[in-house]
Order: sequence, then C-alpha cells, then structure tokens
Amino acid sequence: MSRYDRAVTIFSPDGHLLQVEYAQEAVRKGSTAVGVRGANCVVLGVEKRSVAQLQEERTVRKICALDDHVVMAFAGLTADARVLINRAQVECQSHKLNVEDPVTLEYITRYIAQLKQKYTQSNGRRPFGISCLIGGFDYDGTSHLYQTEPSGIYYEWKANATGRSAKTVREFLEKHYTDEEVAEEKGAVKLAIKALLEVAQTGQKNLEIAVMEKNKPLKMLDTQTIEKYVAIIEKEKEEEIEKKKQKK
Repeated sequence: MSRYDRAVTIFSPDGHLLQVEYAQEAVRKGSTAVGVRGANCVVLGVEKRSVAQLQEERTVRKICALDDHVVMAFAGLTADARVLINRAQVECQSHKLNVEDPVTLEYITRYIAQLKQKYTQSNGRRPFGISCLIGGFDYDGTSHLYQTEPSGIYYEWKANATGRSAKTVREFLEKHYTDEEVAEEKGAVKLAIKALLEVAQTGQKNLEIAVMEKNKPLKMLDTQTIEKYVAIIEKEKEEEIEKKKQKK
C-alpha cells in the first residue's frame, strides 16, 4: 500500500489519489477562511493565528490582492500560497498587457485551478496544500466568489468557507444567508464576521476582514471597525436570548 501512498501519479486500488487527499487534510488543518458575495461587494475574512509578541504582524497575511479588482483568501500552507499568489499576479499583469483588458474572475480562477491540477499528475512534485477563495468584480460590474481545491476543481458560490471547521461555518451560512441581508456592504461584512465567530478560537482580535467594492480599491478593516461589528452582533444575540426568555 505504501507505493500508492507515496506516488502522486498512481491511483490506489479504490480509486483515490492519496497525495491529493493529504493536501486536502492540510487545508482542513489551516485557519478558517470565509467569503460572502453581496450585490455590490465581496467580503473575505480569515481567522489569523496568534502572532508572536516580537513578530511583525503585517508579514502574517492570509488575504492578498491579485489585481485591482481581484482578492484572494486561503487556508492551508502559507509557503504554497505565496508561490500561487506570485504566479497569479504575474498572469493578471500579463493578461492586461496582452489583451488590454483585466482578467475576469473565472479566467484567473481557472488559471489557478489548472496550475494546481498540473501538480497532481507530475512526478517529483506534490499537490499544493491550499484551498483558495477568490472574489472580486468583472469589468461589467458583476460580483463573483470562487473556490479552488488542491485537486484542481473550482466552483462559484454565493457564500462559502474553507479550512478548519469549514463544515460548521458553511452550515451557519446556509442557515443565515439571504440576498436581502447582503444587499449592502454592512450586511455582508456582518455575516462574514458572524460566521467566523462561530469557530474562532482566538476571538475578534485575530480576525482579518477584506472588502472589495466595485471600482474601489481593496479595503482592509482595522481592529476598531471589526470590534464595532462584533459589539453589534453580541448585542443582537443578547436581544434574541431575552426574547426567547420572554416567550417562555
């Protein structure tokens, strides 16, 4: 069984590529990332791991801009993500130089997914151990949110999560997502923070939230802004508990 276990290009007898499954396990152990697509914005949020006291915080990033209109969050191995981000940024610039139009969200997602898939069938390489949430706007103004897996597949979502406890967060989003709530930026941001707080181990101080709006630069929310949203969410929870008590 060990030879199937070690080779990325050989199927196991039950039809699995075990190296790809190990890459997916690396994603499941990574920090939680969540994406919410609104009518006029795309919100990406991640739970950052605790930063060492003497470490420079700006060097620990799980969200990165690929182009003026494309932003990516990831869960999994940061070193693998850095390679993919560099390749994707170059592809965005190259596409704009050659075609004179910015990349569409599906184009750059397909490029990343194709690159990941190549690494599942090449000797001497291993799959990328990351899952990416890619959000932004096409030049016609429509918002998109895609996810890519280590195997090279990709899907478009209204809202989704990846990384540690992704199933719990996804179930929360399925239960609470409505087109009306995410019609405005505040609603989409609040839903993303709510979803992260469901599983966050380190609390609100280690949340990283990025907001991409149409024809506007990427906006990273500061700690004070995130704390205001958290205060609103906690107040709403308290009010719900009070209502339930009164009904009883």
